[in-house]
This record gives sequence, structure tokens and C-alpha cells, in this order.
Amino acid sequence: MVGKKVSRRQFLTYTLGSTAGFLASGMLFPMVRFAVDPVLKKGGSAKYVDVNLPISQITQEPKAVQFVIHRKDGWYEPENGESLTAWVMKDESGNVRALSPVCKHLGCTVNWNSNPQYKNQFFCPCHFGRYEKDGTNVPGTPPTKPLDKYKTKIANGRLLIGPVES
Repeated sequence: MVGKKVSRRQFLTYTLGSTAGFLASGMLFPMVRFAVDPVLKKGGSAKYVDVNLPISQITQEPKAVQFVIHRKDGWYEPENGESLTAWVMKDESGNVRALSPVCKHLGCTVNWNSNPQYKNQFFCPCHFGRYEKDGTNVPGTPPTKPLDKYKTKIANGRLLIGPVES
């Protein structure tokens, strides 16, 4: 039985192709894992934080409330937690609403009624972004999305703030 001989050119082609495939798979595996890993991880349980604010003190005027959460960000987890802020108010129907103060344009902090030119609006001083009282962005201003809303819950006459609604 006579076997087919492999020429030098074919041998080099097979060898270089195999080496290139091995190196490419070594580079692609971390990229695929990076893309797929978040899908495979279990989500953390949504925890509500008592913001030390009785419901009786919440009015229709937005009030800044600070609270601390404990979460791991990559490898970093602050020992004393991470301090966050929310704008808390009651809407027209009496429901409690908590809005994130982070502008959806470039992440600056919005303030309530801080610009005398724009009364009863949230105003972002970085790029003159504006939001209505309910958190919706004013058309024609830099933000293209409304402010994020936190989930809220009332327990024992006190306000609890949860994760951002999705």
C-alpha cells in the first residue's frame, strides 16, 4: 500500500494553520467568557434600605435623602458601604416616588429648583439638562432619557428604598 506524500508546502500550511487556530482560540476564549459570564451569574437579591425617613415627613416637594448600601463592585467593596442619594416626594395621587439624582446625559448630579430660570424642575448644571418633577427629561435639553426611579416600600411608617427599577 502506497500512501500519499505530503509536500513541504502542505506541511507548512497545515502547521501554520494549526498554530494560528490555537493562538486565535487562546485569544477568543477570554472574550467569549467575558461576554457570557454575566448571563451565567446569579443575580443578587434586591435589598431595601431604611432611609430613616417617616412617611409623614414626605411631601410633594422633592427632598434629598442619603442612604448607604453594601455592594461589591468588581473586586472592591467599601468597608462602610457606598453612600447614595435619592430625591423623594409624593406624586399627585399620594404615592411615594424616589428618583436618582444622576443625570442621564453625562452622569452629573441634578438638583431640585437650583436654577431660578427653571422653577420647579430638576436642573443639571454641567450641560443645562432639565427634568420635570416626575423625572421625565425636558425635550430639547441634553438628557435623552428620564431619571432612574428607585423601587420604594413602606414598612412601619418608614420609607425603604430598593434597587433602580428596570
